[in-house]
Amino acid sequence: MTLPTASGPIGIFDSGYGGLTILDSIRRQLPQYDFLYLGDNARAPYGPRSFGVVYDFTRQAVARLFQMGCHLVVLACNTASAKALRTIQQHDLPQWDPERRVLGIIRPTAEVIGQLTRSRHVGILATEGTIKSQSYDLEIGKLHPDICVTGVACPLWVPLVEYNEASSDGADYFVRKYIDQLLQRDPLIDAAILGCTHYPLLLEKIRRFMPPTVQVIPQGDYVARSLADYLLRHPEMEQRCTRHGHTTYLTTEAAEKFNHQAQLFLQEPVNAQQITLE
Repeated sequence: MTLPTASGPIGIFDSGYGGLTILDSIRRQLPQYDFLYLGDNARAPYGPRSFGVVYDFTRQAVARLFQMGCHLVVLACNTASAKALRTIQQHDLPQWDPERRVLGIIRPTAEVIGQLTRSRHVGILATEGTIKSQSYDLEIGKLHPDICVTGVACPLWVPLVEYNEASSDGADYFVRKYIDQLLQRDPLIDAAILGCTHYPLLLEKIRRFMPPTVQVIPQGDYVARSLADYLLRHPEMEQRCTRHGHTTYLTTEAAEKFNHQAQLFLQEPVNAQQITLE
């Protein structure tokens, strides 16, 4: 694979729309940079898919972002970060270009969680795929071996967001249901990580039904701070990232559908281009 060498935008990849919450946080932290967002909406959701399929799909997306000029790609998807990141870093990058980088969104939250919990009991609310992967358990365990991690899958939260039901009264039952499950499994939890990028759109309801003793932790701000720190520590990569404050959107779904849904996440007009991945 021949890759362009000129500086380019920072790539942001997600299986669907949730990564837009990560993009939003990153742009607020780093507004001067250019970004290229790619959503594989036609093949979403990734959560129920096998490790092999998620790796193949994510690999295709990262390769496309590299071909379009990105030197740095952020997997703004918990499932892709859990099931594909390590293999791409260890197997594919040395073959494609050892100077390029792919970062995930699980480690930044795992790094800071030790500062956010006093009880040392932490909850994870995420998709079934992320919970089954135990990626948060493993990352937090490596960094903070004294912390007890309890995860609960919330399979209905993503549909609530994507069908624009996040603020409806009907969503209350399902938001409360998974929170209650989490606290029943470990009543000592005092911090809960939202391990899916869709969940910030349910943040108001989650905080309403979560006890005030439990801090709810969306990922976006921590991922953005981690990326800013990474660029500061790696000036050679920072110089390869263009800075015009522009964002381009790509989707594997119909562009019109993406534009409509994306506005729910970003609260601004979006003009995407449809592409295919293979």
